[in-house]
Amino acid sequence: MGENQERISELEKLRNLKAEYEREEMTQEQAEKLRERMEDAKREKRRAGQKRGRQIAAAAAAAAAVFVALPNLSADIAYAMSNVPLLGGLVQVVTFRDYQYGSERNRADIRVPELIVGENVAVTDTEQPAGGTETAGQSEAQENLRKSTAEINAEIQAITENLVNEFERDLEAEWGYQDVMVSNEVIATTEQYFTLKLSCYQGAGSGYQWNYFYTIDLTTGERLELKDLFAENADYITPISEEIKRQMKAQMEADENVMYWLDYEEVPEWSFTAITDETLFYVNADGNIVISFNEGDVAPMYMGVVEFEIPAETVADILK
Repeated sequence: MGENQERISELEKLRNLKAEYEREEMTQEQAEKLRERMEDAKREKRRAGQKRGRQIAAAAAAAAAVFVALPNLSADIAYAMSNVPLLGGLVQVVTFRDYQYGSERNRADIRVPELIVGENVAVTDTEQPAGGTETAGQSEAQENLRKSTAEINAEIQAITENLVNEFERDLEAEWGYQDVMVSNEVIATTEQYFTLKLSCYQGAGSGYQWNYFYTIDLTTGERLELKDLFAENADYITPISEEIKRQMKAQMEADENVMYWLDYEEVPEWSFTAITDETLFYVNADGNIVISFNEGDVAPMYMGVVEFEIPAETVADILK
């Protein structure tokens, strides 16, 4: 069984354990034993995620070393580069690989994007001096942009290559039915930010979707982490987390079918308490921060991927 299938299996196990835990006829002793089993399952899920992250990081590092040569090695890629308009005047998105497979029992639709830096473009928020020669700041920002896109491309290629290899291994082993899909979308391209969303789906009995977001600051060319949006030493974790809790409560009050693990007395360990520096995010077209959680992170699987747009006033006084 592949790593992502293991993750799906662990999440399914947690859901089944939760359903068992909620049965009224359970004795206190049975409930305590079941809670221990659920904690074991959650630890297994975390270990699987950590292992997967280390493998992807290692593969990405290796891929980054060869990425810069790709435009010169493929005529098809070079042609694609020349025919896709610039996004925000700086970054192109082309299809690096289109992996397709279809049969009665197995299907794969994996479209691998690649970011390409436009030739001879100035980074936003810089000015060229008289005579047209670029400043040291421009040169540094453009070099940062090339490094950022190379790093992102390497990570995406490692992630998708892992999925393709796993799909093919399961085909050979004849595990049964499986669906694998990878798509991408440019979330927002403004004068300051570029964000690419990579969506992955894997189905084998039950399905699981998860996303990755890649945001670049076009004024510096650097890849952004959530903390980079805020003033140094600012506490952004607390106001964002409290706003997410407020929205969770409001949604649950408005719709009985909406459920989040918030103040969850049955299994307190599952309750959402706060975001972290690793929490997924992007900046939308309105300039607002959007926090995203993959399936099973803060809510039951049926809720799918959930997102929370943070109002500008929530963090206005701590932004850079």
